[in-house]
Amino acid sequence: MLKRHCLVVLGIWMLWSSAAVAAEAVNLDSLLDEMTNRASLASFPEPAYTCHQASSYEPASKSADQPGWFANNDRSFFIRKETNGDRTEWVMMDAEGPGAIVRWWITAGKYVGTVRVYLDGAAEPAIETRVDKLVGGGELAGPPLSEENARGRNLYLPIPYAKHCKVTFDRNAQISHKNQDLLYYQINYRTYAPGTTVESFSKARLDAAKDKIAAVEKTLREPVPFVPNDTVGKTKDITIIPPGRKMTIIQFKSSNSHAVYKLSVRLEAKDPVQALRSTVLVMECDDEQTIWCPVGDFFGSGVGVNPFKCWYRQVEKDGTMTCWWIMPFQKECEIKLKNLGQQNVTVTAVAATCPWTWTDRSMHFHATWRQQRDIETARDGRKAFDWNYLTANGQGVFVGDTLTLLNRSPAWWGEGDEKIYVDGETFPSHFGTGTEDYYGYAWCTPEFFESPFHAQPRAEGPDNFGNTTNTRVRSLDAIPFEKSFRFDMEVWHWAKTTVDYAVTTYWYGRPGAKPTVSPMPEEARQPVSYHTPLRIPGFNVLSRTAGSVELQNMKVFGAGKWIDDNHLWWRGAKPGDKLDLAVSSEVAGPCRIELKLTNAPDYGIVQFHVDGKKVGEPVDLYGPAVAPAASIALGPLELTLGEHKLTVEIVGANPKAKKDYMVGIDRIKIVPAE
Repeated sequence: MLKRHCLVVLGIWMLWSSAAVAAEAVNLDSLLDEMTNRASLASFPEPAYTCHQASSYEPASKSADQPGWFANNDRSFFIRKETNGDRTEWVMMDAEGPGAIVRWWITAGKYVGTVRVYLDGAAEPAIETRVDKLVGGGELAGPPLSEENARGRNLYLPIPYAKHCKVTFDRNAQISHKNQDLLYYQINYRTYAPGTTVESFSKARLDAAKDKIAAVEKTLREPVPFVPNDTVGKTKDITIIPPGRKMTIIQFKSSNSHAVYKLSVRLEAKDPVQALRSTVLVMECDDEQTIWCPVGDFFGSGVGVNPFKCWYRQVEKDGTMTCWWIMPFQKECEIKLKNLGQQNVTVTAVAATCPWTWTDRSMHFHATWRQQRDIETARDGRKAFDWNYLTANGQGVFVGDTLTLLNRSPAWWGEGDEKIYVDGETFPSHFGTGTEDYYGYAWCTPEFFESPFHAQPRAEGPDNFGNTTNTRVRSLDAIPFEKSFRFDMEVWHWAKTTVDYAVTTYWYGRPGAKPTVSPMPEEARQPVSYHTPLRIPGFNVLSRTAGSVELQNMKVFGAGKWIDDNHLWWRGAKPGDKLDLAVSSEVAGPCRIELKLTNAPDYGIVQFHVDGKKVGEPVDLYGPAVAPAASIALGPLELTLGEHKLTVEIVGANPKAKKDYMVGIDRIKIVPAE
């Protein structure tokens, strides 16, 4: 009886595409239900749809065999110009229905233009507002459906239409040559099969869905995994995997189909960063290998443990990494870990399954990993080329990716556009405007952010130097393919240097669907380059538990106020997070550590530790304006000659402060105690 009950519950939870449900109209409510239904991705879509993208990419990019393919002026390009009374409008998107807009991304120098959305041939727009109020503002929805992250503005509230959709903008920087008229944009939209009934968006439908929208926003902010009544869990006690050996997390055989709905892994090792790259997750379903991926990359953390949370994955500070991808199989499934490294790895892992009704639309979950090191770049993108994320053959749905990148220059590495080809297209149906735009942020901003469908868990700095992790997962903007799928990303750098790319792609495939890339054990064994310290006279950065660290130019707040007109800026962290700095003492005996810090309205309260021991009382860095703080001294301390570790721990914030908990450090100096 429990099993039957679980099947019924899971069927309601998953099979929005059953015959009875498919006969109903697609509308705002049904799309919101689909968005928060993880299992909907595990069945090939019904009603069928294709996914496309309109964007401001430069139209000089016509063909890979012609000049201009890597043109980079990807802003304020439109489909055409129209005159509407005494108003000129430029068309951003023009699509026949039935369909739905499912994701917007924009950025601009200044937001002054108006966007209009015309549905089903109507003369008056269904939506008319300033562009930043619509995308990233509160015109239709609040965070996280509509929000700004790292200067990129995103909107995930769906806008369905029955017959036709046209989107326009009333400013054009190509004509006015004014920075305030610049607009970079991407619009992802579905086109349903002819005959699909779609109820068009309206303000009345939006008002009626207010409670549902609020509930979806809460669910996306605080995701609670589905737990069926009839769960079969497999928990491994702490297990040590020696080099070259493997362990099985779960081995499941049954005459009935099931699905893994939760997978959690925690690794411990002498070198945990290397362990996360050289310990590989392997999954086999129904005699097909569907996952081969280093653990850190699979869970979206990239190099090391980088805490973040999104709709499908979570990385915690203690190193526990969890995913909630739904992974069905017909008869059997085996999940194992292989230690390709040279050290013992201690593993704690959990996999949970429940019954699943396998149909002719059910798909296996795939994760495919590819790495290339020491890619040569040239100044101003003169060595730009297309780097393949994934090529797959068969029927399936693309649902996301994680890019782990090592940049050996502080210059920006990500001018490159995504190009996605579906079912043999000769020109990509998705042509982007920049790598960071694809991942939902903008202006190469090296700061931590997290959101349900995109995140930047790691950005070392200074500027864009070091290791970066970008990740994007898809729900309504998933991309179905019938025969083949190809995803290329331009490698387009502003400097002559070398970069390393490692990409994990997440996709579902019907039995028989396969990627063209094979497992890369030799690449997973390679030493991870993650000691990329940020050096400033007097100290350098060793590590941090969260956030990003960079040099911030402080001239805008007053030239000459800070030494060298910059300071070390730690942001994106929270109370409990720590930043470890290396400081060197040239004297032995009683010493003081003198610090020049920064005050600001959004700075936190910090506690200092020297060589693991608390020193002094918490220091409040709040100030009503950005300004150098009064110098402070720690000590006296008994120090030896050489290097010591100074730890900065965030412990809170002033009641008057904006709770961003940031920290600014200008200089650190060790002097003899008087």
